[in-house]
Amino acid sequence: MKIGIPKEIKNNESRVGMTPAGVFELTKNKHTVYIETNAGFGSGFFDQDYKDAGAVILNTPSEVYAAANMIVKVKEPIQAEYNLIKPHHVVFTYFHFASSSELTNAMIKTGAVCIAYETVESEDGSLPLLTPMSEVAGRMAIQQGAKYLEKPIKGRGVLLGGVPGVPPGRVLVLGAGVVGIQAAKMAAGLGAHVTIMDINMKQLRYVNDIMPNHVVTEFSSEYNIRKRITNHDLIVGGVLIKGAKAPKLITRDMLKDMRPGTVIVDVAVDQGGCVETSKPTTHEHPTFIIDDVVHYCVANMPGAVPYTSTLALTNVTLPYVMKLANLGWEKACEKDQTLAKGLNIVNGKIVYKEIEDAFNVVLN
Repeated sequence: MKIGIPKEIKNNESRVGMTPAGVFELTKNKHTVYIETNAGFGSGFFDQDYKDAGAVILNTPSEVYAAANMIVKVKEPIQAEYNLIKPHHVVFTYFHFASSSELTNAMIKTGAVCIAYETVESEDGSLPLLTPMSEVAGRMAIQQGAKYLEKPIKGRGVLLGGVPGVPPGRVLVLGAGVVGIQAAKMAAGLGAHVTIMDINMKQLRYVNDIMPNHVVTEFSSEYNIRKRITNHDLIVGGVLIKGAKAPKLITRDMLKDMRPGTVIVDVAVDQGGCVETSKPTTHEHPTFIIDDVVHYCVANMPGAVPYTSTLALTNVTLPYVMKLANLGWEKACEKDQTLAKGLNIVNGKIVYKEIEDAFNVVLN
């Protein structure tokens, strides 16, 4: 198969869809890989690395799309890429369709096969292609939250770990999934007091077993959330409903109950956000302030650490890319139900129920 890896052009997105090691495995299996020049530069991988791995370097994205049958990316296509995608393409990337009607309609119009990393689902309900980026984002949420708590950036002026004689900062984590657990682990490591909330008691028991004593669990309800936001310094939104919009756990009226300079890091923003006032931001302009509450809502957080992220992503995507390349998308999805759940749009038709529900359209 002919596989294309274009350069990511979303604001400050430095990851790339495949490492040279991944390209080597594909070319070893007699597939042709086309990669746009400098596509890996931001992640620390250079054109010569890809050439040595057997890739063909092309100068423009239009050449890559024209040469390839399957496109492997990191982030969803943006407007400049819509017209490059044709009916014969299989596009394998993060899409998060439920948060964007524009993207959904654009991909329907292309007639392409859209397979979303974030909905590839194992039998146990885990999301193998979302997990590594959720791990990165969860850990980064505390890094970024700690920074934006600093007073020069309009935060409360709180050091999360505290110092002798001064109590540590308080972190509220909404969601005890991959993002939430990684955020809690990092916050606990800094010495912060952490409260992690979820509606899944089995998951809360697991967190209670593995975390130190200064990480406490609490059942998630509007009453409990309203109570906790009044005295926590950093709030991390790590809620996920597979393929669907995130529920709004913090509403606009709740902001008035938070102390000035409280920081919200809404990791769920790429699925619409779990905070009503969230809107996607970029690494260039990562924050905004509403009612004296600092909102950090970067939709591609792992893009800030592209070397780590690209390696972690290729580790999990490569086996699926190989199946798609070896068998074609139809046979690959027929043989692998985990991969089949990644099918979101096929030849102009939505085939994933949660996206249908998000836009209230009829499944074909």
